[in-house]
Amino acid sequence: MSETAAANGSPSPAPEAPAAELAQLALEDEAAPKVSFSDQFKAFSKFGDTKSDGKLITLSQSDKWMKQAKVIDKKITTTDTGIHFKKFKAMKISIGDYNKFLDDLAKTKKVELSEIKQKLAGCGAPGVASVSAGKAAAAVDRLTDTSKYTGSHKERFDATGKGKGIAGRRNLVDDSGYVSGYQHKDTYDAGH
Repeated sequence: MSETAAANGSPSPAPEAPAAELAQLALEDEAAPKVSFSDQFKAFSKFGDTKSDGKLITLSQSDKWMKQAKVIDKKITTTDTGIHFKKFKAMKISIGDYNKFLDDLAKTKKVELSEIKQKLAGCGAPGVASVSAGKAAAAVDRLTDTSKYTGSHKERFDATGKGKGIAGRRNLVDDSGYVSGYQHKDTYDAGH
């Protein structure tokens, strides 16, 4: 404690605390690399297209990018992006034209261009959205439950649910000489 703080009876704040916090924040910023808008443009222009060099982007790639960044919502739709993209009369556009496309879209939809670009730059690497396995698993379980099968499909599985193989798919002819349903098969004495 300093002499003036001791004289007043109040402890003085440590001057190192704010500097330490700022240093920690600076370290956190360096740990998380910043991805620029142009880096994201290059990544999404290659997404789903093995032959792309990252200089031109298609409408579908742009829509995937905007959906992942949550730019496409109730205010901006894929119809809007399609209308503004087609004004360039090209299947693929460069980053310069893409900036014009975003500017035109932002003006028309009354959305801040900087907000759109910030969302696009911070959405992460291109990827496929996670699919909920809960519904699909329940449907698959229901459809593969052999106890619920009816008709000829029921004949293809035994009581445990294991498939019978070829015997379950074909009517194998019993050429033993007995009629079907005869219960005393093979009981006739061979000595007669």
